[in-house]
Amino acid sequence: MKQIDVSLGDRSYPVLIDSGLLSRAGEHLMPLAHGRPLAIIADATVAGHLATLTTSLDTAGLAWRSATVPAGETSKSWATLARITDQLLEWGVERRDIVVALGGGVIGDLVGFASAILKRGTRFVQIPTTLLAQVDSSVGGKTGINTAAGKNLIGAFHQPELVLIDPLVLDTLPDRELRAGYAEVVKYGLIDDPDFFAWCERNGAALLAGDTAAREAAIARCVANKARIVAADEFETNGTRALLNLGHTFGHALEAEAGFDGSLLHGEAVAAGCALAFDFSVAQGLCPPDHAERVRAHLRSVGLPDGLAATGLGANGARLVEHMRHDKKASGGRLAFLLAGGIGQTYLERDVDLAAVEAFLDAQS
Repeated sequence: MKQIDVSLGDRSYPVLIDSGLLSRAGEHLMPLAHGRPLAIIADATVAGHLATLTTSLDTAGLAWRSATVPAGETSKSWATLARITDQLLEWGVERRDIVVALGGGVIGDLVGFASAILKRGTRFVQIPTTLLAQVDSSVGGKTGINTAAGKNLIGAFHQPELVLIDPLVLDTLPDRELRAGYAEVVKYGLIDDPDFFAWCERNGAALLAGDTAAREAAIARCVANKARIVAADEFETNGTRALLNLGHTFGHALEAEAGFDGSLLHGEAVAAGCALAFDFSVAQGLCPPDHAERVRAHLRSVGLPDGLAATGLGANGARLVEHMRHDKKASGGRLAFLLAGGIGQTYLERDVDLAAVEAFLDAQS
C-alpha cells in the first residue's frame, strides 16, 4: 500500500492507495469513528461499491447509515445540498462524526461542502470511485456546488481526514468516464512534470485498457504532485495552487455553455481546455508549436477532445468569454489564465487580454 501525506500542519492527512482497499476500509475508518456511526453519502450508480464498503464496516464492528444522490453535475446544486444536510441533521450527525463521500468528483465536492457547512464543520473522508476523483478532486479540500452563473462558484476549503483510493473500482467505470478522468492525469504532466507527460504518451493507452500497475503508478504520481502543490498554497493565495487549474478556465466555460447536462463531461472539457491553453500560448508567441501539437496528438490518441471544434459546441468567442468572467480566479476585473511556455512549463498570467481570447476562440470554432 502506498501512503502519500498531504502536509498542512494540524489539517494534515494521509492518502492511502492500494488495490482492494475498499474491502478493507473498515479497519482504516475505525480509528476515526470514536464509536460513533458513520454517515455515508454515495453516488446512486455505485451500489456495488457501497455494499463492499458497508460489509467492511460491519466486519470492523462499525455502525453506519447511508443515502444516495443521483449521478451527474446536476446534483451539485442548492436543492441536493439542502437534501443532504437535512438528511445528516435527521441522523443526528455531530461535529466530531465522520461523513463519508463515496463516488466521483461530484459526490466529493457536494458532500465535502455539506460537511464544511454542517454545524460549521464536521469531519469527512473521501473514497473516490472515478479516475478523475482519485487523481485530483478527492485531494486538497476544495468543495462546492454549481450555480447558473458557473461551476463551483459556491464552496469552501474543507480538508478531509483521510482519502482511501482503490484502483480496482475503476474496473466498473464506463469507458467514457475513464477517459474523461485521464484528462486530469495528463494535466499533471503538462503543469510541471514533463517526464510524467512522456510517461503518459508511453503508458496512457495501457492505463485506459485496464493495466493495474499503470493505474496505480499514475494515481500515486498525480496525488504526490497535487499534495506538493496544495502544501505550498492551500488556499490558492500565492498563485502556486492555481497551476492545478490548467485547462479549467477554458474548460469551465465550455461546461457552462453545454449547460452541465452531461453532453460534455468535466474531464472532456478539461482536455479541450488544456489543448486550447497550449494553442492560445502558441498564438501569443509563448510556446513552441510542436509542444502544443504533442498535447493535441496525445489527447486525440486516447479519444479525448483536442480543442473547441472537437467538443461539438457551436459557441463563439464572446459567449465563452462571458462565461469566463465568472471565473474564481478573476480579481479586480482582471482574469488570470494558465498559460504554457512548453510542456511542463505552465505559469499563471494575471492580466490576459480578453479581446485576444475572444478572437482566438472565434478562430477555433
